[in-house]
Amino acid sequence: MTTAPTSNAHAFARSDRTPLGVWWWTVDRWMLGVVALLIGIGVLMSFAASPAAAARMNIGDPFHFAVRQCVFAGASAVILIGVSMLDVKGVRRASFFIWLCAIAVMVALPFIGHNAKGATRWLEFGGFTFQPSEYMKPALIILVAWMFAEGQKGQGVPGVSIAFALYAVSVGLLLIQPDVGQTVLITIAFGAAFWMAGVPMSWVMLLGATAVAGLSSTYFLFPHVQSRVDRFLSPDKADTHQVDRASEAIAAGGFFGRGPGEGVMKRHVPDLHTDFIYSVGAEEYGLIFSLLLISLFAFVVVRGLYRAMKLSDPFEQVAAAGLFVLVGQQAIINVAVNLNLIPTKGMTLPFISYGGSSMLAMGLTMGLALALTRRRPGAYTQTEGLAKAGAFA
Repeated sequence: MTTAPTSNAHAFARSDRTPLGVWWWTVDRWMLGVVALLIGIGVLMSFAASPAAAARMNIGDPFHFAVRQCVFAGASAVILIGVSMLDVKGVRRASFFIWLCAIAVMVALPFIGHNAKGATRWLEFGGFTFQPSEYMKPALIILVAWMFAEGQKGQGVPGVSIAFALYAVSVGLLLIQPDVGQTVLITIAFGAAFWMAGVPMSWVMLLGATAVAGLSSTYFLFPHVQSRVDRFLSPDKADTHQVDRASEAIAAGGFFGRGPGEGVMKRHVPDLHTDFIYSVGAEEYGLIFSLLLISLFAFVVVRGLYRAMKLSDPFEQVAAAGLFVLVGQQAIINVAVNLNLIPTKGMTLPFISYGGSSMLAMGLTMGLALALTRRRPGAYTQTEGLAKAGAFA
């Protein structure tokens, strides 16, 4: 009697030396799983929000936005996996070309861009809108971290000056659109990278003071910023319909929500499928779901920063931490707006809100972060490296 041979063949066996096999055993699989869960939740939320959004916009197909979001989610996952396979040199090169391309499009936006709600931030073609600033953000963080690291080597490279020049060009083009929210976002991430690069605290304080002064000046320079701040500070004297409906939707959800597809208030929230998708989830699935969603983002940021701080290379450390700060800060801003804790801002909830540029750019951002935090010989500090050594056996 013969026994069938036991096969050790596995798509991702530890002995698998193919690029995909090596990637699987070196990437942070916990982080990968949580991001996959967020993408899945985003698709689920799009099915909840799409019928009401399509009705408001007189679109015949009630699942128009849901179907498109599924396509964006799939493309985002492909980008995330593909980018996370890059080595450190590939991350730097890709970021350089992405930043250059995004900046080139942003320069052209005043002439060929699509104007909506008083801003020219998009390039429209074939029924899709492309927002270059979404892709510029993670690429900029990588480049400034690279320049900070080069400047620290003391080999004559004016890394800090170049980093500030890259930041100034990016912010200048954002304010031309205008997009103050994205400016605030990359300023916070840039400041975090600046601080983590180990520059003197006096420089950090000077940057912080300059950023506060610049942010305050936008109140006087941009009427839409002044209007939003005034509505936030004096809600009884202004139209706060959108925020009020979102707050009512969140309150109506209670602890466990009305149930899938049973949301009522979402029919009255203008941007329910984009900026206010959090309120849709809160109404249909309740406080428990909302806290779970926030916990998932907290896990990504805390675990990401922990792994970044364990890296031995200054560039990898600052770049990875800056990317996780970028994702976390964007999630905080979106949720805070939905809870009426800060003035309204057109900021999407990462992986959850509807939008091609946002979803694809988040795939790029997390792909870069996962590429930098992958386990590689010598990538981590000595203690961490010994603990991970088995992955390279």
